[in-house]
Amino acid sequence: MKRRYWILKNEVTDYSIDEMKKDGQTDWTGVRNYQARNFMMKDMKAGDWAYFYHSNAEPPGCAGIIEISREAKPDLTALDPKSKYFEKRATKENPVWHCVQVKFKRKLKRLVPLSELRENPKLKDLLLLQRGSRLSITPVSQEAFEEIERMSKEIR
Repeated sequence: MKRRYWILKNEVTDYSIDEMKKDGQTDWTGVRNYQARNFMMKDMKAGDWAYFYHSNAEPPGCAGIIEISREAKPDLTALDPKSKYFEKRATKENPVWHCVQVKFKRKLKRLVPLSELRENPKLKDLLLLQRGSRLSITPVSQEAFEEIERMSKEIR
C-alpha cells in the first residue's frame, strides 16, 4: 500500500515537537472539525507520515516528522468532563470524535516557517496555504512533502 502524507497542526503551547520527541508516541486528540476527523477515520493509515506543524507560534511552521502508528479510534478526551476537549454529545456508544496514534520520527534540521511555505511556488496547492483554511489536518502530496523536507535543510 502506498504511504500518504499529511500536515498535523498543533498549538505549540499545548504540545510541541520537543514534547513529542520526549514522549515518543501519543494519541493525536482534540480534533474538533468533521473534515479533519474524517481524514483520520477514512484516509489515514498506519505507516503514513506527517509534518508536525507548530501553529499559534512565532513563527508557525513545520517542525518535525511523525508517523501514524495506529489508525483511528475514539478520542476519549471527548468523554472526559475535565478535558478542554469534552463533548457533551459524545457517549461510549457514539464517541463523535476520533484520534490516531502518532510516533516521533525526527525533528527537522530547522523549522520551515509558514512565510517560506507561502513563498515557494512548488507548494502553491497546499491546503494549509489556501485562504480561509483552518483545518488542523490536511493531506499533502508526496512531492510537496519532499519539497518541505528539502527546504528544512537550506541554510537561511
